[in-house]
Amino acid sequence: MLKDTRRFMTPDVSSLEKRVSRLRRLATKFKRAESAQNALLEISNIANEAGSMEDFYQGIHLHLKKLIPADNFYISLKNQDQLELPFFLDEKDAHPTELYPNSNLSDMLKRGLTGYVLRTQKPLLCDEATAERLAAEGEIENLGSPCHQWLGVPIIRNGLAIGALVVQSYKSEVSYGETEVELMVFICHHIAGVLERLRHHEQLEQAIQQRTQELSQAYDKLKQEVYERRRAERLQRSLFEIADLATSNLDMHDFYVELHQIISHLLPANNCYIALLDHTSTILEFPFYVSQLSSMPPAPRPLKDGLVEYLLRNCKPVLLAQKDIRHLIKQGEIYSKAPDLNHTQTMQQWIGVPLRIQGEVVGALAIYSFSMDQKYQFKDLELLTFVSQHIATAIERKLATETLKRSNEELEDMVQERTAELAQTNHELQKEISQRRTIEQKLIHDAKHDSLTGLPNRQMFMERLTETFESRHFYKFALLFIDLDRFKMINDTLGHLEGDHFLIETAKRLNTCIRDQDLLARLGGDEFVILLDNLYNTGDAKEVAERILYELSRPFELSGQLFNSGASIGISLCEDPRQTSSETLLRDADTAMYMAKTRGKGCYVVFDEKSHQQMMHDLTLENELRQAFESRQLQLQYVPVQDLNSNKLVALDAKPYWQHPQHGVLNYRQLTQLAEQANLQLELDRYVIELLNDEFATLPLEQGALVHICLSSQHLTYKHALRNLQNCLGSCRFALDRLCIFFNEISLARDHDNHAIGFETLKELGVSLGIADYGSGYSSILTLSFLPISCLKLEAELANGIQGARHRRLLAAIRRSAESLQLQLIADGVNSAEQQQTLQQLGIYKVQCAAETLLPHAQSSSICA
Repeated sequence: MLKDTRRFMTPDVSSLEKRVSRLRRLATKFKRAESAQNALLEISNIANEAGSMEDFYQGIHLHLKKLIPADNFYISLKNQDQLELPFFLDEKDAHPTELYPNSNLSDMLKRGLTGYVLRTQKPLLCDEATAERLAAEGEIENLGSPCHQWLGVPIIRNGLAIGALVVQSYKSEVSYGETEVELMVFICHHIAGVLERLRHHEQLEQAIQQRTQELSQAYDKLKQEVYERRRAERLQRSLFEIADLATSNLDMHDFYVELHQIISHLLPANNCYIALLDHTSTILEFPFYVSQLSSMPPAPRPLKDGLVEYLLRNCKPVLLAQKDIRHLIKQGEIYSKAPDLNHTQTMQQWIGVPLRIQGEVVGALAIYSFSMDQKYQFKDLELLTFVSQHIATAIERKLATETLKRSNEELEDMVQERTAELAQTNHELQKEISQRRTIEQKLIHDAKHDSLTGLPNRQMFMERLTETFESRHFYKFALLFIDLDRFKMINDTLGHLEGDHFLIETAKRLNTCIRDQDLLARLGGDEFVILLDNLYNTGDAKEVAERILYELSRPFELSGQLFNSGASIGISLCEDPRQTSSETLLRDADTAMYMAKTRGKGCYVVFDEKSHQQMMHDLTLENELRQAFESRQLQLQYVPVQDLNSNKLVALDAKPYWQHPQHGVLNYRQLTQLAEQANLQLELDRYVIELLNDEFATLPLEQGALVHICLSSQHLTYKHALRNLQNCLGSCRFALDRLCIFFNEISLARDHDNHAIGFETLKELGVSLGIADYGSGYSSILTLSFLPISCLKLEAELANGIQGARHRRLLAAIRRSAESLQLQLIADGVNSAEQQQTLQQLGIYKVQCAAETLLPHAQSSSICA
């Protein structure tokens, strides 16, 4: 009976346990929902109580830490189109503006995970592997220290992302899941409006504060304008009164009394006096004096060292306080020779203004105070200074009569002095005219000559060339356009001062190579031009060019060391001036000079129409090559690399060629030369990789066989080029371990460091690496031992002349070196059975035929058998 009871009770207990488990989950979920709700309520309270946005951001972080681990937390918000970080807290990294001081914060955030979340408007929970994948896909750039997990959730407002909340973990024991994502999304959804409201409120408060400040400033300005206007009206009225007073019939005593009354209307003048120098400027008189302490004016006295004398010496208005007066006494400026004049002990302030008549200081106007309540300011000094000009004018009119009398007596003496002065002036004028003519001649010379070398400049040269065309109808003449080699290197290594010395020495050497009737000019920089006049034949111009090349090839002594240079010279001849023009002749010489540069510098080229047409042809072909890239006209041929022992296919060497509609087939070497002239090597290499990617699946490769491609070393010279090559190879659909990339040995020898860094970077992609044209760049065997390469491909020229004993010993030595380094050795340019047999005897079993001998004439890609 008991067993039956247990049998019936068992399902009920199981059902109850399931219900209890579900209730626990619901309780946990409700508890989390309650916590989230409480956090949102707290955040809402913070929004109402926070004194600033910074307090609100700290409150969000404080309550978010109660829900999820948020020791590493930041908020990113959009301000128009710019991203900002109003709150940032990280236990490992400093603020991005400190971590990347030279980068724009907004642009940097847009390139990182934050920008990715704002673009997608979706939450993102990613680990280090996911971040690396997004970086490889070009979606983001890795910024800051790697973290264990990164969780970012967009803040959505009206369907648009206005910011993001981000937390991240650097420890594996702290992880985030779907629960944390849902919680962050929930919080972001509810704080979007709060953020927008707080930002709007903060902006509104700033606008109100700014407007209030503007209104306050406007009010203060208006009060100041009213005060200044009233002051100006009072001053104007006083000036009119002074003008009327100057024309009145009052005697001098009444004149000064009325003048004092006018001054008193402008500023306090209970204590005032006027001091004037007599006609000898040695006696000081006081025609007007009023004081609160004394009614007796001072008696006339010789000049001493009182306050008035101090003012007359400095000829500037002054405002002195009692401490200033004591300081002047201490310094010995005043009252050191006449202490009996010092009655300033009770004086609080003193203003003195010099009186000027006809530009000379003839006296002083002074006011002073004995009370601390009566204080003068600098604006009072300015006002009194302005009024003193009118006072001086009135005094001047009073003294005009006496001045006129003295003037008549002195007139005769002045006439004699003036006559002598005029004679001296005429003499100086003649001297000045002579000097001006000299200066004008120098200016004309400087305008037409180079300031550094003293040679004629472009303007004078073109004038002389035009005159030559106009005056020469039956004589030949030539133009030599000279461009110096390595001038930029001299400036960069030795400095511009030594570069100037180099140009001066070059001008001297060029002058020794021409006749007196010829013209040497400097057009600018390192470009010189020579006009050879009245030639007998073309050989004369060539002879001059050869002399110039010899002279410039001799070493220059710069900064105490010898420096070799050279020049590229373009020659254009004019046999009939009626058939051409000066501009055309100069252009032809410039064109010939550039042709000389393309031939290796240190030479000269005589311009002819055929060479010009060839140059235009090359330029047209370069433009057509760019169009060929766009229209996919270039194709690949695959040159086999075979093992002579097993007769197996070791590899296929992919070589581009171009079936030109007018010029026929342009082979690999012609294409690379054309791309180098047009600076299109990187575009050609990218084109080859993309075409190989399309055709790789159709290639008849045996087990273990590789595909060879030879790329330009420019990929390794510049970081952005190497990064683009990585992206291009990374987008290939075939396994990269089936690809072997070769670089030219000459470029390796020139720039070993960049090649070593680039090789290590490319090796990480899984491709094999090799050196092409080995034997042409004379690179060190020691250098090869440090590079992560697996193959050497010999220069094609080594297959020629292979029958020679010395040649065979050289190849044997190369083979032994390659074997010691465990490098695969391939002989390129093998075209005959005899060459194959000799190579086998030397132990070289892998060979590749010359691509040009196998070039197909069909329009489709082909494999050469």
